[in-house]
Amino acid sequence: MNTPASAIAPELQRYAALDQRLLAAVRGIHILPTVAWPASLEDRMIAAYGNGQFTLPEVTYTRPDLGAARAELAVIEHEAGDNDPLGDYLRRTAESWRIAAEMLEAVGTACVTAPSIALYGKPGDLIPGSQRSNLDAAHYFVELSDELGADLLADDSSVDMSASQLRDELTKTLDDFFGAGMIKVEVDPELTAKAAAGATRIRLRDGTSFSEYDRHQLLAHEAFVHSLTALNGRQQPLLASLARTSPRVTATQEGLAVFAELMSGAIDIARLKRISLRILAIDMALNGADFVEVYKYFSACGQSVSDSFHSAQRVFRGVPLTGGAAFAKDNVYLSGLLTVHTFFRWAFKQQRMDLLRHLFAGKMTLHDVIALQPHFASGAILPPRWLPPWMQHVHGLAGKLAFSVFINGIHMNRVHGDELLQSV
Repeated sequence: MNTPASAIAPELQRYAALDQRLLAAVRGIHILPTVAWPASLEDRMIAAYGNGQFTLPEVTYTRPDLGAARAELAVIEHEAGDNDPLGDYLRRTAESWRIAAEMLEAVGTACVTAPSIALYGKPGDLIPGSQRSNLDAAHYFVELSDELGADLLADDSSVDMSASQLRDELTKTLDDFFGAGMIKVEVDPELTAKAAAGATRIRLRDGTSFSEYDRHQLLAHEAFVHSLTALNGRQQPLLASLARTSPRVTATQEGLAVFAELMSGAIDIARLKRISLRILAIDMALNGADFVEVYKYFSACGQSVSDSFHSAQRVFRGVPLTGGAAFAKDNVYLSGLLTVHTFFRWAFKQQRMDLLRHLFAGKMTLHDVIALQPHFASGAILPPRWLPPWMQHVHGLAGKLAFSVFINGIHMNRVHGDELLQSV
């Protein structure tokens, strides 16, 4: 949505101009494509690992020259200031892109680790409102999953569909929800992840089988969060950058997407185990484990050869494979989920359902959605045009949150089985 500068209040035009400069500056910064591995290398190594031939992959990267972008972003940081929530938003966003540029200019070296941790956090970080860390949470979900036998096949796992079949099913659902042709679903043979989403395109990895559970998860996570917030961001008249995922919003965006899986019933304990294992693997790599050791860890935890390789590959994107370095992005899924879940409960307790709706108005952090409230109130930032299906049923959401807020006061370490038996 392109709004003429004349339609923006004069006192806000400076921020709109800075926002456009920011988008121009980051046009050449592509984080995941820069650290991606060639599909041909992955296929060759997966075949070798399947035969028990464990060697470190030989990966080369093209190191970008982002000096001009970094310089412009530094200027934007300075000019944005922090006297207004809009300036603070632009300053923080420009800073995160500058750190990402520094990270990519070091691709292939251990120097990627520090800026990736600055952007995505590390396993030992404490969970907000808790004395437990992201690493503690990861251990908890892995152990709970193992105790519950969550590695057993899901009920619908035998109902597999090809990427092209899933493409056709998703296309119909998305056309009905957003409008015909608004989001295209494509099959991509070069895609490393199982699926990826942008504002107007969802890609599925070719040669992969998908279950009905996968379809449900893709809709909840990719379509109704990642694509939806991008499309809502494109409706914004003032801050066009709200349509693009900046590095600083990754934790909230991924946390919100996993939270959407939880709210829509598209997540199970095995999924929580997978995202938790990635955090434990990042910790292993940071403490010296090499690629083969991390691969064998995933394999020992029950993942297939292909899934184990791809899981290890995510940890070592852009860094040496010999240990002591890691790409920390996968740290955000669990920490983001826990933080977003806490935010939803807090907002409900404060009777601020408007904050929860505004969270879908574009790509923003939890801090942003609170700080920018004066500009939502003035109309400078628009409410979301689309909300996920589970957010449209306010009474159902309120019921889940009300129960969650109350039940949080029950401490499980004080509960004894015999007390429960006597009470019913």
